[in-house]
Amino acid sequence: MNKIAIVTGCAKGIGRKIVLELAHNNYDIIGTYNTSLDEINDLKNELDNYDINFNYYKVDFSNDEELDNFINNIKSNYNKIDLLINNAALSIDNDFKLKTKEEFMKVLEVNLVAPFLLIQKLSELLKNGIIINICSTDGINTYSKLNMDYSASKAGLINLTKSLSLELTTTKVYGICPNWVNTESIREMDSKYLDDELKRVGQKKLIEPIEIAKKVIELTNSNLESGSIIVMEDNNG
Repeated sequence: MNKIAIVTGCAKGIGRKIVLELAHNNYDIIGTYNTSLDEINDLKNELDNYDINFNYYKVDFSNDEELDNFINNIKSNYNKIDLLINNAALSIDNDFKLKTKEEFMKVLEVNLVAPFLLIQKLSELLKNGIIINICSTDGINTYSKLNMDYSASKAGLINLTKSLSLELTTTKVYGICPNWVNTESIREMDSKYLDDELKRVGQKKLIEPIEIAKKVIELTNSNLESGSIIVMEDNNG
């Protein structure tokens, strides 16, 4: 019988690679997406090549009703979850003086509050399982003035990971903190801005999403202490 994993924000980028790597390792997968309908359908078609079950839900994690419905669906349909990957994230990069409370709160809701609520509400199903929070080095030392709300949320997620390791004594909790990753949104950035940022933080090349996916699989077979934070830099994480 396959193990069961939840991967939030799985339609593209890091989440998509994590799903494919989990499928390769015989996990049944519950995925979420928000706006990327075409991408989630493409992923479903690709997963038809694997002998696994893939169910996906549209969830805006800043919407309380959608989050609650997702949690209730999981509770109604599953008795155990072996792995939870909190990957869904939002960044609204803009000037300090232009940031609004609504924008700041939405970033926190998606990146920090939703992972907390998922873990809190599903903790009974996650006993003897593993939680992996996809954090960022922006929460440690690569933050920028344009994404201070995102950086604050990731710093909070790192701290939450450590705190949860004290509370969830039968569940392992880890955080993965990558530098800049080669995803669709990064490739769409202004190339000069990206080059300047890579130089600023001392990163020589983008990390490939598959490297993060492989790190996830590595952690599922690890005896690493719960609460550990894994920093990934330049494909050598």
